[in-house]
Amino acid sequence: MMHCYLYLSIILFCLGIVGVVARRNVFTVFMSIELMLNAANLAFVTFARVHESMDGHVLAMMVMAVAAAEAALALAVVILLHKHKGKLDTNVFSLLKG
Repeated sequence: MMHCYLYLSIILFCLGIVGVVARRNVFTVFMSIELMLNAANLAFVTFARVHESMDGHVLAMMVMAVAAAEAALALAVVILLHKHKGKLDTNVFSLLKG
């Protein structure tokens, strides 16, 4: 049964990578990053259940906290860039270079 969860985690992580590489919309890129973080959480929890340890659950909670902070900061940056440029293309982030 563990293999099914790990395969699902790998598939979700690969879909996240494809979304980050292939898409140009900022929101799609951030959703793909969140998908990758959730895939890592699934793998952590799966290994924690197999080894009957709480370490994986603790790591998953830390990843969730990092994902929440990343989402809040990324949303603020996206709103400011949209106000400044008026579009949500990933090329807009070249403005952040000095």
